[in-house]
Amino acid sequence: MSTLQQQTQLLLLCSLLLIRAPTPSMSSLLSTETDDFIDWWQHAVFYQIYPRSFKDSNGDGIGDLQGIISKLPYLAETGITATWLSPIFQSPMVDFGYDISDYRSIQSEYGSMSDFEQLVHTATTLGIKIVLDFVPNHSSDQHEWFKKSVAKEPGYEDFYIWSDGKLDEDGQRQPPNNWQSVFYGSAWEWNEEREQYYLHQFTKEQPDLNFRNAAVVQAMDDVMLYWLQKGVAGFRIDAVNHLFESETLADEPLSGKSTDPLSYDYTRHIYTKDLPEVLDMVQHWRQLLDDYTAKHPAGGARIMMTEAYAGLRDLADYYEDANGVRGSHLPFNFNFISNVNGESDARDFVYNVEKWLVYMPRGHAANWVMGNHDNPRVATRFGADSVDAMNMLLMTLPGVAVTYNGEELGMEDNKEISWEETVDPPARNAGELDFQKVSRDPARTPFQWSSARNAGFSDAARTWLPVNPNYVQLNLESQQLAKKSHYKVYKLLIELRKLPVLRRGRFSIEPLSRAVFAIKRSLKDYNTLVTIINVSDKEQIVNLTDFINRPQQLIVAVAGVDSTYEPGDYSNRNGSQQLLLPPNAGIVLWEQDAIMSAQRRQLVKQLIKSFNVVLVALLMYNLWRHKWTKVNFN
Repeated sequence: MSTLQQQTQLLLLCSLLLIRAPTPSMSSLLSTETDDFIDWWQHAVFYQIYPRSFKDSNGDGIGDLQGIISKLPYLAETGITATWLSPIFQSPMVDFGYDISDYRSIQSEYGSMSDFEQLVHTATTLGIKIVLDFVPNHSSDQHEWFKKSVAKEPGYEDFYIWSDGKLDEDGQRQPPNNWQSVFYGSAWEWNEEREQYYLHQFTKEQPDLNFRNAAVVQAMDDVMLYWLQKGVAGFRIDAVNHLFESETLADEPLSGKSTDPLSYDYTRHIYTKDLPEVLDMVQHWRQLLDDYTAKHPAGGARIMMTEAYAGLRDLADYYEDANGVRGSHLPFNFNFISNVNGESDARDFVYNVEKWLVYMPRGHAANWVMGNHDNPRVATRFGADSVDAMNMLLMTLPGVAVTYNGEELGMEDNKEISWEETVDPPARNAGELDFQKVSRDPARTPFQWSSARNAGFSDAARTWLPVNPNYVQLNLESQQLAKKSHYKVYKLLIELRKLPVLRRGRFSIEPLSRAVFAIKRSLKDYNTLVTIINVSDKEQIVNLTDFINRPQQLIVAVAGVDSTYEPGDYSNRNGSQQLLLPPNAGIVLWEQDAIMSAQRRQLVKQLIKSFNVVLVALLMYNLWRHKWTKVNFN
């Protein structure tokens, strides 16, 4: 065999060894390059902070900005790259910040403007974007705008929705129509000074602004620009589908759902919600944000997330209308809050995932909201043993995940809050007999940092809402120290989301039975990931043969706290093709392929290129030695 042949065979052997190299370990998968075409927000985990309950820094029993600043390293360590803050603006706190009396000032209980600026600076240093909760539908009745409107000062006469009302057959003054407040009762309140009714779709201390008035639109634009200049990455727009009402002030038709004329369920809200003008305003704000981003590209895209409990067609239009005009970056998807619960089966979950993706226009980012400050916590809605499974679902779906603070621990509602301790407006309106049916306070209790006094939230003798008594066992510190915990599962899931297969891989979801459904994420040259979730209260034996090509080659990536599997285990460790899932449990697996990873393919390409260079050089050398010496150039 010639020297040239020997060298050629050696190079080919090296190439084959690289091609047949073993599948990379989990740690090497997680260090895979994640830079791709996705903008920062399109695959982010947005962590909602309820400031009043997150961390108290000054001992008054109320969370504040310095408390949030002190815990930003915790968010960074967890892997959070974006957070949205429930309202921090100046407010009488009738609805705990959703009644704003000054859109350009910080509520004194929470701190100062310098505290906010420090918050943004610290967050930016840690790689965390700050998004503010913005409440444009209504202000506080203590806002200067409202006071000037009451007085009919020039330029403010029509800043709010005013009406003379009407007289009944007995000559008694009555509201102009049958519209109800979301929080119970008439949506109209008489103002003695102005001698007119004003509209309030929430509490009477929250008068609705008139967005048909160009001056109101300009005022809100200016507020948004003010906070953008402070360095925020965007806004979560509260109650956006309530922005416009019918100018006719006609009665709304009865719904048949309630016989109580003061209940919000009494009528169909065809004149006070989801009017076409809402979409125009969302698109207007999108243009404002895009224009600001274009002028200040260094901060990345400034985004808008919108809150609207609305139909899928309307929400799809928020993304992009039939003419291709874009609106909200992320119209919040509340399917996991509104449409499924602990009684739902696998088909319900699959249906609610697929219908969002069907209606969402192509080229946009899906989003999944698992919990928020207005609804019972995940552990309360689905059961404490479902926490890991629900977080696995949330984190392995395509697009954006939204987590309410405390859900990473599996915090539960504090149902022991008494009538005397209740502060939530709709609960107080419901009265002592019914307050627990509607109160949002149980889901808003202080964050459980440790087993110390008040769960490490505050040194105060009394906190604004009582801490859940289970904090002694259920807290972050104990979960960080435990071998297995909800927090460690959550953190590992966020790390897993860095994989290209979860950032931009293809997606499919199927019910394997009424109890179990499966998610598959696949991307050329990367290992396929499979999430299996049991939503029943019984142990399930799962056969994956029909869902994935090689179930015998599945390796555990993430397992719940009650699982007998550990990351790195083969799913068929007992030689069986079947997987055993405990009640309400989930597991995330990755398929051990024979397919080369993108990194390995690149190495092979480089090796072949080098081989070709060497081969050409050897051939040239061989020609020179054996042939060129005999060539006659004369």
